[in-house]
Amino acid sequence: MSFEVQPLPPRNLNESNAVLKKLTTAHRYLAELKGVAASIPNQGILINTLALQEAKDSSAVENIITTHDELYKAQLLAASFQTAATKEVESYAEALKHGFVLVKKNRILTANHILEIQKRLEKNDAGFRKLAGTALVNDITGATVYTPPQDYETVVRLMDNLVEYINRSDLHDADPLVKMAVIHYQFETIHPFYDGNGRTGRIINILYLVLEGLLSIPILYLSRYIITNKAEYYRLLQSVRDTGEWEAWILYMLDAVEKTSQETIALVEGIKNLMMDTKHRIRADHPKMYSQDLINNLFRHPYTKIEFLMNDLNISRLTAAKYLDTLARDGFLVKEKIWRANYYVNQPLFNLLKGDSQPPNPAPPIVTRNPPHG
Repeated sequence: MSFEVQPLPPRNLNESNAVLKKLTTAHRYLAELKGVAASIPNQGILINTLALQEAKDSSAVENIITTHDELYKAQLLAASFQTAATKEVESYAEALKHGFVLVKKNRILTANHILEIQKRLEKNDAGFRKLAGTALVNDITGATVYTPPQDYETVVRLMDNLVEYINRSDLHDADPLVKMAVIHYQFETIHPFYDGNGRTGRIINILYLVLEGLLSIPILYLSRYIITNKAEYYRLLQSVRDTGEWEAWILYMLDAVEKTSQETIALVEGIKNLMMDTKHRIRADHPKMYSQDLINNLFRHPYTKIEFLMNDLNISRLTAAKYLDTLARDGFLVKEKIWRANYYVNQPLFNLLKGDSQPPNPAPPIVTRNPPHG
């Protein structure tokens, strides 16, 4: 019997005792994360550093792998170090930040917004799928895992329903985190685009939490949890399609929120402590050089260079070079050279962001097989 995607809200979703218990802890840690993030004066620093981290991990779910060093160098010296992988990751970060701007401005997430996010992500204007023939297949065996809706009218109708579900709280009397799990399942099941569905869906997760007021800025990056539990992610998505049972999938997503919140709290606290330590030491050792703009520059990105400091502090090239060389001499930064260009690494921040992340779980990758669409 063929599977047919049903419109939302779900007909048979009940918040079981296990779900209610998990909701309590997931909300507690998410609220703590929101508070910790608010304690950093310049939240733009978190948006930049953690959006890039989420972009890297979300792309890794799709087997787009790059190292932290490659990614940071690509941003520093774009023309010289751009690879296909770093371009993909940077496009994700750009799409996430653009989606955040749209949601903050409009307080709503529309179908056009989702189209705009995917367009920035994939750098094309293909829009919703119009041609039949798309299927999700096991990249090793070639077996079809799932066939999403094939005709354009159905895709549009289901996306309109999904957008209504996202924006209307009266359609489903469920906890927002339960609704986030439903939204993610439905988006991935509609699979509305030829490419970029997984990454667009993970951006929608974060934006929905911002819409619901559970986060003020988009800093909860669930992708690392999904990488670690990749096989279970795909298995549970398909299980809802096969059985109509929601509990295991919802518990998976709530566990992702809880554990990722805990990890991000530790990361934000680490960034905050590093900033304060660096601030006090520079102010004590170099009071004439010290400014909050300087601290912001050193923590907006693990790598910096003379031109970045010139722009951020509105100082001459000679002064910027002097500042950075002094900071490198005194151990605040590590000076590196690529060809003729110098760059400066905030090594403690780099180490903190890099962490001890493990390689992706070796689950059989699920890939989208699309018809040619020009």
